[in-house]
Amino acid sequence: MQSIKQSAHELIDHLPEQATWDDVMYTLYVRQKLERSLKAVSEGKVTSHEEAKKRLLGNDR
Repeated sequence: MQSIKQSAHELIDHLPEQATWDDVMYTLYVRQKLERSLKAVSEGKVTSHEEAKKRLLGNDR
């Protein structure tokens, strides 16, 4: 398993040379969100599409 520092280096190394600080920050942000989401899925902490629709629409049927 890679350390966070190694993962960050790898992500940054794949950015184009003309990348901005905003590009770097966005790339790291997206990676963090994806890792959190994958962890939630593996832990079963997800909501089905149907359940989400019920919650948003207020339908308890």
